[in-house]
Amino acid sequence: MGQNFTTISEIGEFELIKRITTEFPKNQTSTIAGIGDDAAVIATENLQQTVVTSDMLVEGVHFDIVYTPLKHLGYKAVVVNLSDLAAMNAKPTQILINIAISSRYTVESIEELYDGVRIACEEYKVDLIGGDTTSSKSGLVISVTAIGVAKSEEIIYRNGASKNQLVCVTGDLGGAFLGLTLLEREKRVFLEDGNMQPALEGFEYPLQRQLRPTARTDMRLIFETLNLIPTSMIDISDGLSSDINHLCIQSNVGCMIFENKLPFDPSVIELAAKFNLNSSLCALNGGEDYELLFTIQQSDFEKVKNHPDISVIGFITEASEGMKMELADGNIIDLSMKGWNSFSEA
Repeated sequence: MGQNFTTISEIGEFELIKRITTEFPKNQTSTIAGIGDDAAVIATENLQQTVVTSDMLVEGVHFDIVYTPLKHLGYKAVVVNLSDLAAMNAKPTQILINIAISSRYTVESIEELYDGVRIACEEYKVDLIGGDTTSSKSGLVISVTAIGVAKSEEIIYRNGASKNQLVCVTGDLGGAFLGLTLLEREKRVFLEDGNMQPALEGFEYPLQRQLRPTARTDMRLIFETLNLIPTSMIDISDGLSSDINHLCIQSNVGCMIFENKLPFDPSVIELAAKFNLNSSLCALNGGEDYELLFTIQQSDFEKVKNHPDISVIGFITEASEGMKMELADGNIIDLSMKGWNSFSEA
């Protein structure tokens, strides 16, 4: 006998909320009141400033339920918002989640989604303090608002870069796009032949980068340990090319990036070759790596030059020089905003 699933209409909205939120403990002392009242109550401490961000994930636009496990989706929905807080050098503290659910989702499937949310909350020590649920006529929609704190002098904006400063990135690039490319290929194969087993072995890292990304909230403490204050910062969500453009436009500067300085995991290079793709283009235009792109003073180079998780990839120029990249062969190209765009198919 197969498992019996429960429709949401059988138990109602309030019982669903009770089921999916009872396993969320408090991680922050600043959370005074969370789920269960008309609004949440958060304490402010040590004259810190509150940093708030919001993001939406829409089925068919931002995720495909065919190859995205709901637990991973819940986890990712939290992480993509915490990444924005990391880009401001803020400490994440609370989140709110709003979901719109179509009738084809069961109670059990929404519980699985919130299992992923709970795991992310535990890993990043944030509290789920509220949200809303409603019905949807067109699939699943998830909207997350994330709240963080930082002292005013700790917050890093996009507009602080200036000429001759160094451009740095954390981690490695291109993996999330290639993980998505692999999943899309396997989906096409499955639709052609439902008996085919997915060929994913050996590429666990790019798949993880797509399905279970990491928010670089750890960099806040790393910067502190290095006695380093970036002059500007942004997270890489739309692709390196688009996000360096955002940073340069906000700072009214240009940049020169060097292709041979871009960091890649070996499995990403291997998978790019398998798909006959250029790994640099995957990094530039793919998006969803959620690494941090930031600038530092030249005098801080010694602090980062041997750090295993920071790569210096270029430098800032005058705005009149534009956003450029020197290719491995010495040619120079423009870095246009060709990253991921949710309205591109509209």
